[in-house]
Amino acid sequence: MSQDIQVALVTGGNRGIGYELVKQLAQTGFRVLLACRDPKTGREAAQKLKESNLDVSFLRMDVSDQDSIRKAADEVNEKYGRLDVLINNAGVYFDENKQLLTMEPELLENTMDTNFFGVYYVVRSFITLMKKQGYGRIINVSSEMGAMRDMSSRGTGAYRVSKLAMNGLTQLLAAELQGDIKINAVCPGWVSSDMGGPSAPKNPKQAAQSILWLATIGPDGPSGGFFRDGKPLKW
Repeated sequence: MSQDIQVALVTGGNRGIGYELVKQLAQTGFRVLLACRDPKTGREAAQKLKESNLDVSFLRMDVSDQDSIRKAADEVNEKYGRLDVLINNAGVYFDENKQLLTMEPELLENTMDTNFFGVYYVVRSFITLMKKQGYGRIINVSSEMGAMRDMSSRGTGAYRVSKLAMNGLTQLLAAELQGDIKINAVCPGWVSSDMGGPSAPKNPKQAAQSILWLATIGPDGPSGGFFRDGKPLKW
């Protein structure tokens, strides 16, 4: 196995935007780890891409389970000894138009477990590999619904708060990370997927293209930013 090939990991990579991110990264020459919690769908998705001669492997990881994340990080370290690109794409949207004070608290807790704490623990577990080589690109797939300026409207409270927290985490980690390790948040827009529904104007392929430029930015590229379609957004 060549040590010169960059390794990328995509959480929630078995479908939708995640699957397209895996596919497009592999098409550009990355060795890609397709991470998801379901071994059956994960292996099927990875195998489909392998049949197109793409360098894709399945990695079992449940981002709501800290032990699963630690085991996945140990496996990547043992097999590859590096991680160049990490895309935190896995996310949940349970609440539709529910409001924070009337929804069941477990709905908020479960949303935060995946959309915020999942991102935190994944970065915490894999950052050692990036620090070891002094290089890394981390992309957190967020939403404009998590911008502070969007907090004055009602509904979708759990999802919005979780993405607001993710955006804050992105900025805080950018301030902490040193060297050529960059972390940014990106809004893919309204995308036709299981989460976005069939009426959305953007397809997963287009969404992935609008995200992946952050995977290959140079040392002078942004860190701690929030973007949509390559343009900065206000937090």
